[in-house]
Amino acid sequence: MNDNHLDIDYLLGKQEAFIKQLQNWWVNVYIDLPWRRNKDPYGIWVAEVMLQQTQIATVIPYYEKWMSRFPTVADLAQASLDEVLKMWQGLGYYSRARNLHTAGNIILNQYAGKLPEEVSELMKLPGIGRYTAGAIASIAFGRPEPVLDGNVIRVISRLIDLHQDVTHNSTRNELWRLASILVPEEKPGDFNQALMELGQRICLPANPNCRECPVSNFCLAYKRGTQYERPVRPPRKRIPHFDVVAGVIWLTQPSPEGKFLIARRPFDSMLGGLWEFPGGKVKDSEKNVDALRREIAEELAIDIQVGKYICEVKHAYTHFRITLHAYNAKYMSGIPQHIGVADHAWISLTDIERYPFAVTDLRIIQALQHELT
Repeated sequence: MNDNHLDIDYLLGKQEAFIKQLQNWWVNVYIDLPWRRNKDPYGIWVAEVMLQQTQIATVIPYYEKWMSRFPTVADLAQASLDEVLKMWQGLGYYSRARNLHTAGNIILNQYAGKLPEEVSELMKLPGIGRYTAGAIASIAFGRPEPVLDGNVIRVISRLIDLHQDVTHNSTRNELWRLASILVPEEKPGDFNQALMELGQRICLPANPNCRECPVSNFCLAYKRGTQYERPVRPPRKRIPHFDVVAGVIWLTQPSPEGKFLIARRPFDSMLGGLWEFPGGKVKDSEKNVDALRREIAEELAIDIQVGKYICEVKHAYTHFRITLHAYNAKYMSGIPQHIGVADHAWISLTDIERYPFAVTDLRIIQALQHELT
């Protein structure tokens, strides 16, 4: 990145004016959000974790509900994982909730229930990386620590007209270096939030609103007309699609009071710790019913008879898409074993609210409730 050093020096030479202009804008556009109403480190931590990969409007009701149920680190640590996952249900990326729960126990037992102030200590906690540690340290504790999320990467890349691929480690390290130089000693949390807000509201990925940008006079990409080309990233790969099957396995005939089997996903897997209707991917040239029988045998070592089709659920994850085909099935023989699952339970529809499920399984539950009640 040596050929970008002059551009970095250009920005740093106007650093004081840039910071003042950005923070003046921040004061005028500041939005009252639940986690901004005090400097509670725990609340800021929860908010920062929830805001990863999730829109603010989606997070607000989850945050308020979470803080009502778990107002302190101790309340979070002493709750069961099932309750924590249930509170998170529908927010996605469930490893965030598992890490919050695990980290809560560590904070309670090793830090007397208080989040550490130092970035190095914060990064020892599960689920807290360099960005989240910097956000907590600067916003909650007033420490001049940088943040670098997607919004900040985009803003800085345009400010210095960066033509290197921002996914490369060397480029990312240089961006961290610049962010650490830019963050001021005074009100670093406000500066970091302003930088992120600029990326969220003005310096947008596809259509940056440069005419409304409060710091466009510092932006080299804007001056050179390259803002639509920044940041530089490799071409997106084609997102694969998979057909998936799931079975509602009944002990008797389907009914509101009847018992059916649910399985808990392995804790180290995607959606780990959540409950689901067991099943899996359909192999090439494999029929859905054959795939479901095979998956159930491989995961639970039981035999089933596949019955009536329930519903189809389409869902997009970050790196792939699925079409889920759900079937009623009858339990035939075998003792359930935990081969590809962490646990299992036989429940009825009246028990369903006690268990945390992923959004795809919630759609199956809705279809069952519509059909049977």
